[in-house]
Amino acid sequence: MKISARNQIKGKVEKVIMGAVNAEVVIRTNGGEELVSIVTKESVESLGLKEGKEVYAVIKASNVMVAID
Repeated sequence: MKISARNQIKGKVEKVIMGAVNAEVVIRTNGGEELVSIVTKESVESLGLKEGKEVYAVIKASNVMVAID
């Protein structure tokens, strides 16, 4: 796989919470951090996402916001 996004983070699916249309996919990175993505139910099915599957979180954004209290 080649992709232009530079932020590619390898991890494993920790859990998938299915909704009526979308699903919440929780990924545990190799460094121990947790990432959460909302994807379509169709994407979960076509990618075969399930607990323990190795995946890449690919982040492509033109803006990243930083906030403080």
